[in-house]
Amino acid sequence: MARSFYHYLLKFRDGKKEDPFVRFANGVYHDHGFPKESTDYDEISRYLELNGDYLESMTIFDEAWEQFLQEA
Repeated sequence: MARSFYHYLLKFRDGKKEDPFVRFANGVYHDHGFPKESTDYDEISRYLELNGDYLESMTIFDEAWEQFLQEA
């Protein structure tokens, strides 16, 4: 079974606080409604647009998603 985006993102947790990926990962970790098992870009993107107030910019999500796809 493929690893979810949530589980991929957790590898960035607790790094340097000025890193936008770290802030994103920490925000997702504390967001109990985040679709933790999803590997679907559209589902996660829609969720973040409505609920991701901890995400500074959707560009950060897009960059993390690209890395997720490359490392999958």
